[in-house]
Amino acid sequence: MRIKKGDTVEVIAGKDRGKRGTVVRVHAAEHRVVVDGVNIITKHVKARQSGQRGERIQFPGKIDVSNVMLVCPHTDKPTRVGYKVTEGGQKVRISKKSGKEI
Repeated sequence: MRIKKGDTVEVIAGKDRGKRGTVVRVHAAEHRVVVDGVNIITKHVKARQSGQRGERIQFPGKIDVSNVMLVCPHTDKPTRVGYKVTEGGQKVRISKKSGKEI
């Protein structure tokens, strides 16, 4: 998967198109990511004890990785991700837009 935890991404499709956020969690087997502030889900929780009130909890839900693009730190624009092998034999991610290492 080309997107990792801690990356800044922009949503390119869906109800939250145009929003940016940081990747909180990656679910590689499902090809989904959780982005902070995007795809907010409201869950209604019932009161469990007498005297306790019910509440609504809001949290970010999963979004398909095809609906987000990595934001290049150099150009501050969404970009595709490529790979390059350095002289030391290490594989690094590069921005297709700027050609620089991410």
